[in-house]
Amino acid sequence: MALSCGIVGLPNVGKSTIFNALTRSAQALAANYPFATIEPNVGEVAVPDERLAVLERLVSARRVVPTTVRFVDIAGLVRGASTGQGLGNAFLSHIRETDAIAMVVRCFDDANVTHVEGGPDPARDIEIIAIELALADLSTMRKRLDRLDREARANPKLRSTYEAAARLTAALEEGRAARSFPEGSLEREVARESFLITAKPLLYVANVDEAQIATEGPYVAAVRGIAKGEGAQVVVLCGKIEAEFAGLSDEEAQAFCEELGIVRRGLDELALAAFETLGLMTFLTAGEQEVRAWTIERGTRAPQAAGKIHSDIERGFIRAEIVSYEDYAELKTMDAIRAAGRLRSEGKEYVMQEGDVVNFRFNV
Repeated sequence: MALSCGIVGLPNVGKSTIFNALTRSAQALAANYPFATIEPNVGEVAVPDERLAVLERLVSARRVVPTTVRFVDIAGLVRGASTGQGLGNAFLSHIRETDAIAMVVRCFDDANVTHVEGGPDPARDIEIIAIELALADLSTMRKRLDRLDREARANPKLRSTYEAAARLTAALEEGRAARSFPEGSLEREVARESFLITAKPLLYVANVDEAQIATEGPYVAAVRGIAKGEGAQVVVLCGKIEAEFAGLSDEEAQAFCEELGIVRRGLDELALAAFETLGLMTFLTAGEQEVRAWTIERGTRAPQAAGKIHSDIERGFIRAEIVSYEDYAELKTMDAIRAAGRLRSEGKEYVMQEGDVVNFRFNV
């Protein structure tokens, strides 16, 4: 199952516009960018990677297969969702099933687009969502805390787990997310075991109007300030323009980007940011049949990376022959790479690095 990023936010902030632009864009690029609709509100979108085109030319590959990230369009959250308002429990169950959260924040004024709170205020809107998610997690933790208390009385070894759960519960009562605790802490472990929503990695998507593409306004500055304090990423895009891009050919879209002074489309930035937020990276394979990007989690060792291609390769793993993408792009052929001593032979303990171009050796 691919890791997924849930698109969340208040109603009428542009979630569905962005999701529809993502999926239409992927569909329009079907020749080079795979797209799959798993359910009406779920789509897999290609992660842009300029390295693939370079490798395709160098090895004269017949096809190119990029890696993808799965997006889930989740209905708008409102005040009181944690107690059943709006979609209530249905919303919360949908978001619990995702691996990361992309919070869309409306950063434009438009009298023709209603706002459930009267008008845009990024700090307030972010706080509403954060509080509702924390309250949902608080309900979960209070139930678990009672159970852990009983278990710790019977088994003193569980006392530290109970105390961590109590600290986590106190933080949620203050509206703090479970992810605010350090990675590797007992609190984060309890949060993961409890499937807490606020333990999921988070990125912000500032949905702006056309006027803010070149010059960001105070709404975006507010989002960036909040994200900086949390160590989260921010993607700034104009959902309206991205939707227009989705209906254009590649050439027309490129010309439109140049006219607007856009270096990289917002949806491409979103796909990349979601990929990074999910803790993912890619290694590459290159041959005449295909050039392909493979998705692995950061910290994956060579045999497990080989298993992403086929379980037989992992079971029979001998070694990985690796060249960095930068060396491949510079030297252009495997003969030149070998002559320069840039081809490495790595064993079972090797931790894969972003952009490794790999040939796995294995026993059948």
